[in-house]
Formats: sequence, C-alpha cells, structure tokens
Amino acid sequence: MFRSGMTRYVVASAALLGTTVVGTENAAANILVPHRAVYDLELKDSSERSGITSMYGRMVYEFNGSACDGYTVSFRFVTKVDTGEDVRLTDQQTTTFEDLKTGNFRFLTRSFTDEKLDKEVRGLAHDAKDGVTVDLTAPDKREVDLAHSLFPTEHMLEVIDRAKRGDKIFESRIFDGSDSGDKTLVTTTLVGAQHKPEASDEDADVGKAGVMAQKPFWPVTISYFNDEATGDAVPIYRMAFKLYENGITRDLTMDYGDFVLSGKLANLEMFKQGGEGTCK
Repeated sequence: MFRSGMTRYVVASAALLGTTVVGTENAAANILVPHRAVYDLELKDSSERSGITSMYGRMVYEFNGSACDGYTVSFRFVTKVDTGEDVRLTDQQTTTFEDLKTGNFRFLTRSFTDEKLDKEVRGLAHDAKDGVTVDLTAPDKREVDLAHSLFPTEHMLEVIDRAKRGDKIFESRIFDGSDSGDKTLVTTTLVGAQHKPEASDEDADVGKAGVMAQKPFWPVTISYFNDEATGDAVPIYRMAFKLYENGITRDLTMDYGDFVLSGKLANLEMFKQGGEGTCK
C-alpha cells in the first residue's frame, strides 16, 4: 500500500510480486477479510536533505469484495508537512477494482496539495499474452505494454501464500497504477517467522487491533525498486509491517530514504464477509 516522494504514497497497499500469478483457487483459499483500517501517521526520522522538520497525518484503507466478485480498495493518505518555511497539506486519494477471474485492474488516483488538484491518474490494466497492457485515460490517453506483473491484491495473496509455505525471501513484480500509471515495480520481500502474541505484548497499536490482537502474524519487509534498475540498486522505498493471514496489517514503518514515517493502528472495523465459494 506506499510510494516514495510526496506524490507516491499509495502502495497498495497497503498496500501490498512474482512471475507466477496467484489463481482464483488460491485466492479463495486465502480469505481476505473486508475491513476498514485507520492509521495515525507521524515522522519517525528525517534527513536534512528532506527539508522536513515535522510531519503527521492519517491514512485510511478500506478493503471490500471477494475472489469471485472482485476486490475494491479505497485509500486516502493525508499529511501535514512543515518544512520550517511553510506548511503544506497533502492529500492522496486512490480507488481500485481488481477482478481475479478476468485479470483486470481499474485504478484512479487524485493527488492534492492544499486542497488543489495536482495530478489525476486513471486507467485500466489487464493481463495479456505477453505481459500487462495498460489503457490510460488520464493524465493523457495512451496504451502501454509492460512485463508480466501482479496486481496489488494478487501480490498480497502471494505474500500470504509464501509466508504460509515458509518462504523467507523472494522477488516479484507489481503493477499498481502509481505515479503516471505506466511502469512496473520490482520488489524484494523478507518474511520473518510467524509470531504468536503473548499477554505481555505491549505494541503501541495492539490495543486498537481488537479481535486481531492475539492472532499470530508475520513480520514482513518489502523493498520496492524501479523495474529498470540494475546492479546494486537502491530501493525507492521500503515498508515494514505486521501481516495477518486475512490480509490485515498494523504497526507500519514507511522508509522513503530521506524520511521515515510510522503508522499506528487507530481504528479497525471488520465488515461482513462476502461469499468465497466456487466462482461461476
């Protein structure tokens, strides 16, 4: 769910890549829970080069749908940034729809600064024989052919599946429509041993996790790289979080190189689970 720079916050998520695509059958086996998670954000560290003296905000991630009906994500990332000379309000809003059965992914991102629209990216991507084809309608109308990639929910399902199998490190490729919607990203994912919380655990956001507080989770770190990077490439950004088997995450750390944000779970609302039976 997160991207480097002031206009690359959407991950996707949460969001959340390899050359093998997770099929609908595997998606049904890994039931992702519809939910709404709210995270309080604050500046954890910053370099002089970043120009940031303070930063705080809130992130809201809403996930709905099923493997059979498709998954909808609504994501909003709002921060107030103080550079010592001025204070800016940034607001990034993203909505996506991902259909695992047809291999289609629809995306729309709007970025605002001080309530003024800076950029809009809109398009539809779909699996093709030789990769992924993207039909962009904003900021300009064009078609782009990219390498085989996973869409965000496919990626999350792959991470969960790999974690359950005990894979500790793997590389993947993702397309999530970020930036100008015309590039893929390559990731390296590190998965730690599954942790079973104890009554003595006192994580900053564990009290907000509700029924999830005592569920086992994996510590996960994902580094994102430009697809065309070669040699000892430096990641665009790095994200660490605690991942539950149902796709819920908490205790986030987002490292953008020049600055680092922490995201603590402020509220978690579970929605009614949709059907995950055999897709027709």
